[in-house]
Amino acid sequence: MRWERLGRISLLLVLGIVVVLYVEHATAYLASRAQASRQQRTVDALVSEHARLTRIERSLLDPTTIVADARRLGMVRPGEIPYSVLGSSGR
Repeated sequence: MRWERLGRISLLLVLGIVVVLYVEHATAYLASRAQASRQQRTVDALVSEHARLTRIERSLLDPTTIVADARRLGMVRPGEIPYSVLGSSGR
């Protein structure tokens, strides 16, 4: 009877150690999964930002946009005569 009791206690002890090891690995797995999820959200945001910046770059390289921005700054093409309309008095 004593050996049976010792056997049960040993089995419970081994089971307890296995459970502790499993819990440790399970928590590490869940932490890794949460970190991977955070990093994936960061990657998704960066991909979106890259697409936005690529669209802006394409727009800035377009000759029409370059001319429009230059005119907004008051630049004229060679041979053009610059003029400006001075204040409107409403009369």
